[in-house]
Amino acid sequence: MLCIYLNNTNPYFCLAAEEYLLKNFDDDIFMLWQSENTVVVGKHQNVLGEINYSFVRENNITVARRISGGGTVFHDAGNVNFSFIKKVKSPAEISFKQFTKPVREALAKLGVKATTSGRNDLLINGKKISGNAEHIFKNRVLHHGTLLYNSDLKNLGEAIKVIPEKYISKAVQSNRSEVANISSFLKSKLDISEFIQFLIDVQLKKEGNTFYELNENDNEKIKTLVLEKFKNWEWNFGYSPKYSFKNEVEIEGKTISVELKVKKGIIEDAVISGDYFSEKKITKLNTQLQNKRHLFEDIQEILKTVELRVSEELVFCFF
Repeated sequence: MLCIYLNNTNPYFCLAAEEYLLKNFDDDIFMLWQSENTVVVGKHQNVLGEINYSFVRENNITVARRISGGGTVFHDAGNVNFSFIKKVKSPAEISFKQFTKPVREALAKLGVKATTSGRNDLLINGKKISGNAEHIFKNRVLHHGTLLYNSDLKNLGEAIKVIPEKYISKAVQSNRSEVANISSFLKSKLDISEFIQFLIDVQLKKEGNTFYELNENDNEKIKTLVLEKFKNWEWNFGYSPKYSFKNEVEIEGKTISVELKVKKGIIEDAVISGDYFSEKKITKLNTQLQNKRHLFEDIQEILKTVELRVSEELVFCFF
């Protein structure tokens, strides 16, 4: 097995690296990586329905989509991500417990007992410390998960806090759980770099495992995948299953009601009502919103065609 540590905290690069290694290598792989503040949604989720869009924008939190299913997770400098990529002979060989077992064993060496849950999470004392997901490509499986080590749990909670029933679709929805940091359960304190090195060392001590560093060719191909897919709006937002959006907000004592029907991230139909806008402005907005992206910047530009001053509060009525 090849053991890899990605010395790159760009979330798009790291997610692209997983796909590249899954589809272009024959070796079994264990990889650790970290990324800057990022909300990562599952492949089949509606990204806007899974994030606190205003908080995410205001705090410069990256939004990214991964190739595996499952729910939304939050990455920051206090979180460590692990990935296993393995060749399998049949689907019967694939199980979440098989891939979380090495992680549980490593934590046990630190005196921490982690258990699995029915939702494919890892728990310590009933609190979630790891969310896991998988993706199968031909005869290879990618299993990856988070390890909350000393993450900012307040930021995590705010970034994925949503208002139910704003977004209605058949998209996979996340199950919210009470979370905790691994570091708070350790008897002997380790900083996160020591924790990462410990996890790598545990794997390298196993027979046949060797360290591998991405070469120039690997890096260039991953960067190409970032540009062609992982950094694109079409993948991160446009890939969301079709949905309807409904919101009603009061601004300066006046009401704005917004109803949108969205497919592949594009607004197919818009119905604005309430007494904030005049009837003339409402008619113009309903027409101009059609065939536009359900994206802050696009909505903002459209609102500027009917309002002299467009506040962020007004734009966020549409999210």
